[in-house]
Order: sequence, then structure tokens, then C-alpha cells
Amino acid sequence: MMSFRNFSFPPWTWSFLAAVIVLILTFAVSGAGGAQTLTLAFTLAPYLVLVGLGQMLVMSAGPGNIDVSVGKVFSLGGLLSIAVGEATGSWVLGLGAAAAAGFAMAAISVVAILYVRIPPIVATLATSLIVSAISLTLAKGFQGSADPALKGFLSWAPFGVPAFAVVVILLTVIVSLVLKWTTWGSHMLAFGQARRAAGYAGVKTKNILAAVYLACGVFAALAGALRASFSAPNVELGNDYLLDSIAVVVIGGTLLSGGRAVPAGVWGGALFFILLDGLLNLIGWDYAGQNVLKGFLVLAVLFLASGAPILARRSPSPDTSIESEDEAQEDRL
Repeated sequence: MMSFRNFSFPPWTWSFLAAVIVLILTFAVSGAGGAQTLTLAFTLAPYLVLVGLGQMLVMSAGPGNIDVSVGKVFSLGGLLSIAVGEATGSWVLGLGAAAAAGFAMAAISVVAILYVRIPPIVATLATSLIVSAISLTLAKGFQGSADPALKGFLSWAPFGVPAFAVVVILLTVIVSLVLKWTTWGSHMLAFGQARRAAGYAGVKTKNILAAVYLACGVFAALAGALRASFSAPNVELGNDYLLDSIAVVVIGGTLLSGGRAVPAGVWGGALFFILLDGLLNLIGWDYAGQNVLKGFLVLAVLFLASGAPILARRSPSPDTSIESEDEAQEDRL
């Protein structure tokens, strides 16, 4: 018979539990049916999930890896896709142009990180400034509208289930399978767990870092292109997606220290944030009050997801401390 004390919940459990609690509170406050609320949540969440999946790959590659350019790349993808789609008459070419731009901007970060030895947060911040300048130049006198067919698909929700959400769910499954069943996935997670050991084992560390940052850039640009087609392009369209993408990844169970990626948890975190925003707007809280409450709720979810570390804190062994210090010294070099 299995002991309850030895039972552990999947790392994505707490993000979905938090989303369900917020959904119940929304029903209690609004008194309306839940179908419309869920449809709206699943309509908006996929864009955040796309950015979150890319950020998850980067953060899984070990401590210090983060991409703070995703918000600006998101906005650039939206502007560029609409402009190219308008000029060519093809939304496919528009999405392709956005993906290529995300790849190119991420390549700048990769070169800065791997060859100039700039810390990831500084390298991606510099990239975000470059992307912002390009977006502002592109936005001057900008006129364009999304392709009606693409916009119609993004708004299509047969039986109350957004079709685009189904596509992103399938993409999430593919990412999960790649991480779990492919050699590249195992190498990436091993690299995130112990960078030096992975290098000794023959893992091509530079290839791993390049791949995760390039994927993150492409995902962010495509998410921005699709979001702009759903609503409207804007240079500030991606501003909220930077911090939100980091939060949904961590809430979803991905470790900040790297080595564990939880794609399903990104969905739980995204739904939690989307539903929470709707609840706070429904209550009528001002912006400052919303941020305070969101901060406390995020901390609560992280506390539960980490297994209440305050109640069961263990001091690291001397050997572990020495090894961690050696790895940190090697990373600095």
C-alpha cells in the first residue's frame, strides 16, 4: 500500500489548482456561466503560452539563462508580419518574416553570450534595445491590417473551444515529447542540471545554448505576429509578456536553477494569469492593488510548488557546496 507521505504531486499541479481557484472566485463574483469565461481564457492564453514555452527552454538551460528581449521581439513580430502580409498579400509570408526576424534577433544574443562572453541578461537586454529601435522605425506612418482569413481562424471557437488553443496544445505536446524522448532533449536537461558534467560527457554546450535562445526568439516573434493579427499591431503590444512569460514558467514548475522543464505547467500558469487579470478587472481594483494581489498569489503558488521549503530546509553538504562553487567559478571564466 502506497504511503501518502511518499506521494508527490506533478510539478504542474499547483499552477492548474491556482487557475481553478481563480475560476471559481470569478464565477462567485460575476454570477455568470463558466463557458464564456473559459472560452475567453483559452482564447488569450495561447499567445502567452507560446512566449512561455520559449522562455522555459532558455531557463531550463541552467541558472543565469533568461531572455529579457521577448517582449520587444513580440512587438516587432506583430508589426513586421502585418507589414509583410499587407505588401505581399500572404499571411503565410507575414508569419515567415516574423519568425525570421525573431531568429535574427536571437542570433545577436547568441553571439554576444557565446563569443563575446556577455551575461545572458545583459546580452538579451542589449538585443531588446536594438529590437525596440527597429520597431519604432517600422511603426512610423504604419498602416496595415491583418488578413481576414487568419484573423477569422484566431477568433474561431467551435463548440466554445478556440481552434488556435488546440494548435498550441498540440505544439506543447510536441515540445514535451522532444524533451522527454529525444537525445537533444536529454542533453539539454542534463546541461541545465550540471553544465560542467554535461560538457565532460560530450554534450555540445554551445549548440544547446544557441538552440534554446533561437527557439525562444522564433516563438516570441510568432506569438506577436498572431496576437497582432487577432487584435492590432503596436510597439507596446509585448510589454506585458516579458514578466508574465517568466512568471508562468516558474509557476508551472520549471526550475529556476535549470534541468527541469514542464511544458504543461506553462499552460497552467498562463490560465492562472489570464483568469486572475479578468477577476481583478471584474472586482474593479486599481492597477497598484492588482499588482500587489498578483504578487502575493504568485508567491503563494511558488511556496506550495516548492514543497514549503521553510518547513523542511536542509543545509547543503560541504561537498555539494564546494562543487557548486567550482561550477560557478568555471561559469564566470
